[in-house]
Amino acid sequence: MYMHWPTPGENWFGDDSDQSRPDVEDLRIEALVAQRLSGDWTTRQQQITVAVQNRVVVLTGLVHDANARQVASELTWDTPGVFDVCNTLRLTGQRRGRR
Repeated sequence: MYMHWPTPGENWFGDDSDQSRPDVEDLRIEALVAQRLSGDWTTRQQQITVAVQNRVVVLTGLVHDANARQVASELTWDTPGVFDVCNTLRLTGQRRGRR
């Protein structure tokens, strides 16, 4: 006899009715970070997307220079409630290398 590993859609241990709802704290952090980024002169006109899961902020998108990337990260880290920051912002002129 064997037991298979659960797939992501299976919930063996309880009610999964609230799994699709985002955490209220994550929504608060997302709104605060987005507000701070849109209010700062350096990051205001950049293409930055903010996502939060378990108080970890993921920054994605394109910025014009390395300074804007750094400022976005610093503003995010200074937001109350942020546990970690994953800054995946790319520079607009950045290209992938050839293989």
